[in-house]
Formats: sequence, structure tokens, C-alpha cells
Amino acid sequence: MKIADYRVTKAVLDRHGFTFKKSFGQNFLTDTNILQKIVDTAEIDKQVNVIEIGPGIGALTEFLAEHAAEVMAFEIDDRLIPILADTLGHVDNVTVVNEDILQADLQERIKAFKNPDLPIKVVANLPYYITTPILMHLIESKIPFSEFVVMMQKEVADRISAQPKTKAYGSLSIAVQYYMTAKVAFIVPRTVFVPAPNVDSAILKMVRRDQPLVTVKDEDFFFRVAKASFVHRRKTLWNNLTNHFGKSDDIKAQLEQALQVANLAPNLRGEALSIEDFASLSDSLLMELTVKD
Repeated sequence: MKIADYRVTKAVLDRHGFTFKKSFGQNFLTDTNILQKIVDTAEIDKQVNVIEIGPGIGALTEFLAEHAAEVMAFEIDDRLIPILADTLGHVDNVTVVNEDILQADLQERIKAFKNPDLPIKVVANLPYYITTPILMHLIESKIPFSEFVVMMQKEVADRISAQPKTKAYGSLSIAVQYYMTAKVAFIVPRTVFVPAPNVDSAILKMVRRDQPLVTVKDEDFFFRVAKASFVHRRKTLWNNLTNHFGKSDDIKAQLEQALQVANLAPNLRGEALSIEDFASLSDSLLMELTVKD
């Protein structure tokens, strides 16, 4: 039987006297069909190395190890390390690293793969409370992850994959889609977890673009403009930009000129702008504004 079988999961937890820590956002998946579907969605084979975050007791890890060349699983909770040694001790292509993924030296870690030149995919059931920081940390790292197939709160997956002119679209959509294509693969009901979370989850598949979706003069400034444009979602672009950059006559004149150059009406809301619009806006603001800090 698989680790994810409810009886096996319960037996492992009872044997080790494990109690769930809310601070780590621990919810263990007990549905083998969904785990197989995750592996299929990620298109894992023996020519792929996998990074997993938060393996728990190894339910997903077991499936990944059967299909991948190697799996490196990062687990922050040191209470789970002996449990993983118990459940996965017989598996020879899994390395468990007792480390916070946000603190790990990934460049060094991936050198430990037997064949570090294979494509690396991230496949994980991400803790809800820290999903976005982990994703952005990995996406913006210099590691050329080819693909992410990750489970997260459905609402966050909807925001990441959202298109312009929708309620879910915002600066997070732009931050991820600048680097990756993003699509919700399928929904995972809350009932298949122990303990059951309060909301449903989604599997989000993200594939790295060969190059960013748009070309901008200054990436940091581009993301800053996008973020500023959604601070107050119900306010216009003009209100958000003046709140961020300033309301002096000089700044207002420069903002007006930048919007004109970008061919954008000041009474639009941020959600109406495509990522290409934000690229045009940030480049024109960079050219027009005398105060950029």
C-alpha cells in the first residue's frame, strides 16, 4: 500500500506520535489518484530531477521517486525527518534536506544531483501561509527550473493565472506571468487531506518562458508600477499612481505625459491593463519622471 493510503498515513502518524503544527500549514494528502494525477500533470520521467517542498511523511515524494531520476525534498520541520527516514528509507533516489527552502543555497544543493544537468521541475504541496514568498523566491532565483506543478489554495492559484479585466487579476498575476505561463490544471477538494483545510486547493502548472513575456527598461521599476496600480483596486490608475509617486504639480504633469505616451486613460483601473500595457507604462514613467525613488 502507498503512504497516501489513509490507513498507512494514520499508522505512520500514530507510530511516531506526530501532532500537526498549525504554524507549518501541514495538511497531508490521502488520495493516491490525485497524487498520480499530479505526477502526470508534471510529466515526470527518468530524464527529470525534482525539487519538492514540504514532503510531510512522503506521500507525494513516493510517487515522484517512482517516475523521476532523483527527488530532493526540503522539509523545515525536523520532527518529520525520522518519519521520512522510516517511510522512504528504502528509496535510493530521494534526498531529504532538513532546511527552509527560503534559506537554502539551491545553487549548491542541486550540484548534489547525480546528473545535475537534467531539467529540474518543482513539484510540491505548498504550505498555504507562505505559498507566494516561496514561489517568487524560486521563480526569481537563478536556477533554471523548467516547470512548476504546485498545489496551493484555489484562490491564490486563480490570482496567479488570472487574465486582465477579471476580479482575480492583480500584481501577483503580473509578477508570475512575466516569467511563466500559468494554468490551473485541476481542483483538489479539502476532503482528501488530513487534517482537512478550510478551503479547496488547486494544482497550478507553470512553465518557464524562453524569455520574459515583455521587454522592459527596468524590471524592478516595472514590478513597482504594477504593484502600485493595485494598492486600492477600486481606485483609478491616476489615483494609485499619484498616491505612490506624489501629488505635486510637477509630478502630476509628468504622470499625465507618461500616460499619454503609453496611450492609457488615467481613469482606467489597474485590472484593465494587460502586462504589455504595464510594460509600456513603466517605460514611459521611467522616461518622464524626475523622482523615481
